[in-house]
Amino acid sequence: MAAGEANGEELIGKVLGGRYRVTAVIGRGGMGVVARAVDELLNREVAVKVLRAFTDATTPELLDLRTRMQREAQAAARIRHSGVVTVHDVTEEQGLPVIVMELVDGPSLDDVLAERGMLEPHEAAAIGAKLMDALDAAHRVGVLHRDVKPGNVLLEHGGRVVLTDFGIASMEASGDEAMTKLTQSGQLVGSLDYLPPERAQGREPGPASDIWSLGMTLYAAVEGTSPFRRTSVWSTLSAIITEPLPAPRRSGPLTPVLQALMAKEPEHRPTADQARAMLEQVAEGRAPAPAPPAPAPEPPQAAVTPPRRRRPPPTRHRPGSALPRPSTSLPRNLRRPASPARSARPPTAPQPPSHRSGRRPRRAGRRRHHVRLDRKAGRNDRRRGAGAVRGQLPGGRRTAGRRHDHRRDPPSSANPPTEHRRARRPRRRASPVPVPLPCRRVATAGATRTRSRAPTAT
Repeated sequence: MAAGEANGEELIGKVLGGRYRVTAVIGRGGMGVVARAVDELLNREVAVKVLRAFTDATTPELLDLRTRMQREAQAAARIRHSGVVTVHDVTEEQGLPVIVMELVDGPSLDDVLAERGMLEPHEAAAIGAKLMDALDAAHRVGVLHRDVKPGNVLLEHGGRVVLTDFGIASMEASGDEAMTKLTQSGQLVGSLDYLPPERAQGREPGPASDIWSLGMTLYAAVEGTSPFRRTSVWSTLSAIITEPLPAPRRSGPLTPVLQALMAKEPEHRPTADQARAMLEQVAEGRAPAPAPPAPAPEPPQAAVTPPRRRRPPPTRHRPGSALPRPSTSLPRNLRRPASPARSARPPTAPQPPSHRSGRRPRRAGRRRHHVRLDRKAGRNDRRRGAGAVRGQLPGGRRTAGRRHDHRRDPPSSANPPTEHRRARRPRRRASPVPVPLPCRRVATAGATRTRSRAPTAT
């Protein structure tokens, strides 16, 4: 058999691997052709999957398809569950791999939907509970299906539900890295309508990804359409990632289960046991238990930076208020205790503000008012006459309001000391007594007049 002949009808009547005679073609896919065959050695019917190679396929493409089929057989053979198709043998025919599986007598869920239309909510829930059990068995052995859809679900006539087509499954295996992933990095594989949001974003899938695809399969079975299908690939991916799930119209009691299975974030979806329990309750006609609350997302922890130390603003002293106490850099427990005499001293009363704004108040007990009065009296004397002695009028009398200054005039018998009294506002001085000035007579023709003579300094 040539590589270009594995396309369908031409396989009927041929013997593959020396023992499997093809009798009919069951279906075709993007990777292979599934046919009904008879095992001539054991005399039983089996299903064979032959690699569908095209005449224009390049050598690397054929090698990739062959590797995928071999891993599909290994992934399916790794799971022991009645809901997963059983792999009997893997053989080759003219260099192309052939997978020999059990024959499931029944149509696929996709064929049933195309023939009957939509399913009832309890029927879809019963199918979903069995599929969830099969997926849980696969997850326990480290296998992710990654392509759950109605075309890969077989419904046997006896009521058995079988999950098939592990062609793009991933396995957890140690050693050969090529055996771990069935697809290359960066490739988008699987049916677009049933792709979970995390895979559409390029994130690593997990068991919750198969749970989301199962919810989408049940949604399509009950509602009859895919909720995120759009006119292009990119618009469909954008709808899967960003748009909310449209409210189901025919799901009835299955609605809260579908909303829980198809949560956008994987950590918000129920586990396999929780999903199976909710689906079984709907299948039995009971109200499903409420889905567990989604854990609140933890807020991102920002980097803790030490607070920036700033200098305190300079304090301005107000006139009349007590001066601020200087701060010290020593801790309180290392400061020297205050002396008893200093601590027992009564606090000083605040001084009245000065008549000049911003001037520092003088200390108590400092009296200089009499000095200012003395200086002012001297200035007045100089204004009245150049020959007057400071503190005296021209007639010899002392200036009113003159006070004795012990610092400038030492006490003597002629100038006895006087007691300091409280400074008071000086009185207004009386005007000086006029002194008659000498005058002379000036003789003129026909008259005599008197002209005052200018005073001279004595």
